[in-house]
Amino acid sequence: MKKILEVTDLCKTYIINKRQNNVLRNVSFSLNEGEMVAVMGPSGSGKSTLLYTVSGMDAMTAGQSVFNGKDISKLKPNDLAELRLDEMGFIFQQMYMLKNLSVLDNILLPARQSKANKLSSKEKLEYGKKLMHKLGIIEIADNDINEVSGGQLQRACICRSMINKPKMIFADEPTGALNRSSSDEVMDELCKINSEGTSIILVTHDAKVAARCSRVLYIVDGNIKGEYNNTDNDARKRERSLNNWLLEMGW
Repeated sequence: MKKILEVTDLCKTYIINKRQNNVLRNVSFSLNEGEMVAVMGPSGSGKSTLLYTVSGMDAMTAGQSVFNGKDISKLKPNDLAELRLDEMGFIFQQMYMLKNLSVLDNILLPARQSKANKLSSKEKLEYGKKLMHKLGIIEIADNDINEVSGGQLQRACICRSMINKPKMIFADEPTGALNRSSSDEVMDELCKINSEGTSIILVTHDAKVAARCSRVLYIVDGNIKGEYNNTDNDARKRERSLNNWLLEMGW
């Protein structure tokens, strides 16, 4: 199976008050096309930094991150920005959207900015509405972002992440600000997107969320300490087995 992401000896160091803080230390892993992988670990272990660094949102100190055959560390800033816009989708715990735009216009914004998206304005509009229909939020298309629920807004963020038909979605605690019902709904949608072929890597502190992924990477102090494969078809058994493994890892 083709690798969509291959990370080798990735390091990230911050200098704070003339002292080195080694957040990531020689991290190596790969992700195949069509996989859905969760990253877990204690608070401050480097989970979010890993996500931002492998996607090129934050510069790496050393190592290599190859996304879809392109070495992110060697790309010029403009080329890297275009790669993230055209081939990657991003979902965050804090649902960043422009307050002066409607929900639909926020979803369409990356498509309107992309040079690689060759659809006409009308086709982009229709595709945006199609995504909203698919995620069950078409009724809020013309709403302001402060007129919708958290669950609806996060599903809108998923639509926005999909608008340029990315090869991979990077999600940082996508359910962290949601109640259990909304969290389950968002994970249902991410699982559907994954089943249709989009690769996903997500950071989460929620074992129930991680249990729905095919693989879990456990990171401690900037190192990947273990990897768990979710193979059971029964959701409860998957969650129970994962929880047992997390306890063994010191969760």
